[in-house]
Amino acid sequence: MKKRLTKDKIMNMSTYTLVTVAFVILQLLMSQGKLSSTMKGFLVPACAYIVLAISLNLLVGICGELSLGHAGFMGIGAFTGVIVTALLSTAVPNGIMRLVIAMVVGGVMAGAIGFLIGIPVLRLRGDYLAIVTLAFGEIMKNIFGNLYLGIDETGLHATMSSAGLTMGAGGQMIVSGPRDATGITKLSTFAMGFALILFTLFVVQNLINSREGRAIKAVRDNRIAAESVGINVTAFRMKAFVVSAFLAGMAGALYAMNYGSITASKFNFNTSINILVFVVLGGMGNILGSIISATVLYILPEAMRGLQDYRMILYAVVLIVVMLFTWSPKVKEAMSVVTDKLAGIFKKKEAGTNE
Repeated sequence: MKKRLTKDKIMNMSTYTLVTVAFVILQLLMSQGKLSSTMKGFLVPACAYIVLAISLNLLVGICGELSLGHAGFMGIGAFTGVIVTALLSTAVPNGIMRLVIAMVVGGVMAGAIGFLIGIPVLRLRGDYLAIVTLAFGEIMKNIFGNLYLGIDETGLHATMSSAGLTMGAGGQMIVSGPRDATGITKLSTFAMGFALILFTLFVVQNLINSREGRAIKAVRDNRIAAESVGINVTAFRMKAFVVSAFLAGMAGALYAMNYGSITASKFNFNTSINILVFVVLGGMGNILGSIISATVLYILPEAMRGLQDYRMILYAVVLIVVMLFTWSPKVKEAMSVVTDKLAGIFKKKEAGTNE
């Protein structure tokens, strides 16, 4: 007997379909030379921000915890990815394989630090948690901005002051403190960005629809009631926090490998707020909404650079209009009607197949 399709499954299928169709269309446009070099440059960063929005939505929308330090985890993944690719430049000549390793290691590093930070931080809730995660993001930015790291024949050398760094002959600087990480080999591709989005969707959607996901939602909706039925609140909050940090680290590595140099100032408070804006405008807990809002709101200000001083004013106006439109009760009702109709169509097809 076949399983019946639910609204959640239909939304999941719709998300995968939309992402795949968008990827195929963009690939066709690129193969025919109909995409400008500027638009091509937006593709990989847009993929990274989509992953960041989905991962933060898991923490903010599904778990109900406000975090303002997501750029810190992105930075951990970015600088870890730069270091890993530099160390593996001769051992792993294949660029794609080196990028995959860098993303995995960057994600694991971000997840591990997220676990260590989560031990004391997740004892807090609400505004207190937001302030502490904000402080964490700023601390990580300052660490990256003062880190000197190089490699020579004796191994890896790291210090927080250029005066304390001694390099042997033929040594190579990987991170040069305030002068940023330069000389990065560009390994990121749109195809790898698409693969990372699919991996993120697989992880997040399976977690949301699992027993653990239902427990995380229960903690979000009513902490006391969840505790009363034996749910370990801290453990499930930690799981969401670590998974979110892991995915943000992978996105950071993908982002960093798209540029010849990266700066620590990129992973500041403003970046965390931008990612949070993607989540809020797309809808708390709405994965498809996060994908659409991250894509549009990343490309929009970049595409309006020709307007100079007016582009941020127009961007702010667009944010206000989208917020009013998204949270309108009539719009929500219309979206619910569309979802119900799609569910009805699938149920009719399923009933006809069973007969």
